[in-house]
Amino acid sequence: MIYLDNNASTPVDPEVADAMLSAVRSNYGNPSSIHAMGIRARTSVEEARSQVAELIGVSPEEILFTSGGTESNNLAVMGLALNRGQGHIITSLIEHPSVLNPCRYLESKGFALTCVGIDGHGRVRVDEVKEALRTNTILITIMHANNETGVIQPIEEIGILARKRGIIFHTDAAQTVGKIPVHAGKLSVDMVTIASHKFYGPKGIGALYLRKGLSLHPILWGAGHEMGLRPGTENVPGIVGLGKACELARRFIPERVSHTRKLTDMLYHGLKEKMSGVRLNGHETLRLPNTLNISMAGIDSSDLLEEIKDTIAASLGSACHSGQRKPSSVLKAMGLADDETLSSLRLSTGKDNTEEEIRDVIEILANALHDRGR
Repeated sequence: MIYLDNNASTPVDPEVADAMLSAVRSNYGNPSSIHAMGIRARTSVEEARSQVAELIGVSPEEILFTSGGTESNNLAVMGLALNRGQGHIITSLIEHPSVLNPCRYLESKGFALTCVGIDGHGRVRVDEVKEALRTNTILITIMHANNETGVIQPIEEIGILARKRGIIFHTDAAQTVGKIPVHAGKLSVDMVTIASHKFYGPKGIGALYLRKGLSLHPILWGAGHEMGLRPGTENVPGIVGLGKACELARRFIPERVSHTRKLTDMLYHGLKEKMSGVRLNGHETLRLPNTLNISMAGIDSSDLLEEIKDTIAASLGSACHSGQRKPSSVLKAMGLADDETLSSLRLSTGKDNTEEEIRDVIEILANALHDRGR
């Protein structure tokens, strides 16, 4: 199996696994306990908090741990809205459901909602965001990079708009943190969603950067863990794993960017040489170095994936939407016709992939399409 579904989830790095195993075996105290084992667990949690903070250039006290990207997004959107009571929210048509669905729920409860569109390259239109601003706009939430196309959004420009008007700005950076450099200050954002399993950490753990001084309403109730916003005994092994993944990412991001970009470009150009009718979905350069979303004229990508599922791990789009046989809303928003979206395939490389694997993938896909008369 050649694994090219790293936008859905990545393999756990061996150093991360070792750190987690050590925590499972010997760091089993409750971080809220005042005895030596509790203090040891608390120390591990706070060390990981610092590792996460260092990766995105913020202070440790601005990081709170969650169960992953979905909870972080819900807490950011729902927590801010419930804290404000009423108002107007701006998001985009291409957000992950863990942003779109809370926004739509809030709309049903009386909040105003604007979903801005994207251009043909898959980028949010900054002018449309600007035009959507109102005197009662309380939140803008735009993802940093799209999970299906890998297209990087104009977060810095939107952040400047938001800051000038005192509007809170959240970005779902689940697909960017750990893959490319992300600095919260440079992006002018107030909240950042982080998902561990997108960059070689464990599943079921994530974090939310919450700018100092910003208040959220809890969406879970219990004791006062994590600034009173995420009750429940901390997942120490998971937090340790996330911290280690952040430490490794901080050290190796330049190397990972160079490696995955080389493989992704090799894959794209190789497929275009071997196959006719290959179209890139997304921006030529302003996309994640590891992400390739293509359409193949005249091909049903679902049937193709079924044929190659024992040799190549790839995706029709977002893994969170698997099982739904309908055109991608992201590609539709870019202007693609239904048949083009249904012929799309997402291939996302990772740090452990090799050039030999990429050559094999090109041959496997070319042979599969040749057998189909292409």
